[in-house]
Amino acid sequence: MTTVDTLHDDIAADARRQTEGRRSRMASTLRRVPPGLALSWFILATAFLWAVAPSLFTGYHPLEGVGGAQLKRPSAEHLLGTDALGRDLYARIVHGAVHSLTGAFVAVGLGLVVGTGLGVVAGSARRRFDDAIMRLVDVFLSIPPLLLSLSIIILLGFGTVNAAIAVGVTSVAGFARLARAEVVRVRRSDYVEAAFGSGGTFVSVLWRHILPNSLTSVLAFASLQFGSAVLQISTLGFLGYGAPPPTPEWGLLIAEGRNYISTAWWLTTAPGVVVVLVVLAANRVSQSFGKAPA
Repeated sequence: MTTVDTLHDDIAADARRQTEGRRSRMASTLRRVPPGLALSWFILATAFLWAVAPSLFTGYHPLEGVGGAQLKRPSAEHLLGTDALGRDLYARIVHGAVHSLTGAFVAVGLGLVVGTGLGVVAGSARRRFDDAIMRLVDVFLSIPPLLLSLSIIILLGFGTVNAAIAVGVTSVAGFARLARAEVVRVRRSDYVEAAFGSGGTFVSVLWRHILPNSLTSVLAFASLQFGSAVLQISTLGFLGYGAPPPTPEWGLLIAEGRNYISTAWWLTTAPGVVVVLVVLAANRVSQSFGKAPA
C-alpha cells in the first residue's frame, strides 16, 4: 500500500468519525427535548405550513360549497364535516391560518417596534421625557385591552389588518415597560460605565452595548405575545370586528357555527380546538426561550 493510499484511508476514517460524532450529538440533543416542547413545535410548524401552502393539505375550496353536502358529519370525505353551505370545514380552517397567523405577526411586530422604541427612549432620555412616556404607558395599561382594541377598530374599520393593528396597539405598553426596565438595568452595569469613561458617545454605547444586552427579554416577551395575539384576533373575529364573511378566519368560523351548536357541534369545536392548540403551543415554545440549555 502506498503512502497516498494510506493518507486517503486516514482522511476517509476521520470523515466517518466526524459524521458519526455529529449524528450522535444530534441524537443526544433530540433526546433531551421534552415531548411537550417537540409537540408544540410540531403544532406551530403545521399551522405555518397551512398558512404558506394550504393547497398541500386540502383540495377543497374554502369559499365554495358542495351541493347536497350541507352540515355533513366528519367522515373520510370531509375530515371535519361541512358547514351550512356545504363548505369543507377542514379546508376553511387550513386556509384561515394565513389570516389568523398573519394578523398575529403584524400585531406582535407593531407592539415590538413601537413599544421597544418608546421604552428605549424612556430609559435613555432625561427624567422629564421618561416621566412623560411612562405616564402615557400607564394610561394605556389602565384601559382593558379588549375595550381599547374595539375602540381602535371602530375608528379604523373592520378587517384583518385593522384588527391586527388594534391588537398591536394594546401590546405597546407592555413592550415599552419591559424595554425601559431592561435599558435602565443595563445602563447601570460596569461595562456601560466603562464604555462612557473610555470616550464612547451616547449613540455608540447605546447601539453597541445597551441595546444588544436589553433586547433578549424583549424578544422572549414577543414570542409569548404571539399566542396572546392569536387569541385576541380570534376573539375580535368571533365578536364580528375582524375579517368580514365569508373569510375563513378562525374566530369567525367559531361565530358562524354557534347557531348550529346543538345539531352540528363540529362547526365550533374544530376551529376552537385549533385556536387553543396554537395558543398553548406558542406559550410553551416561548417558555423554552427563557431556559438555558442543560
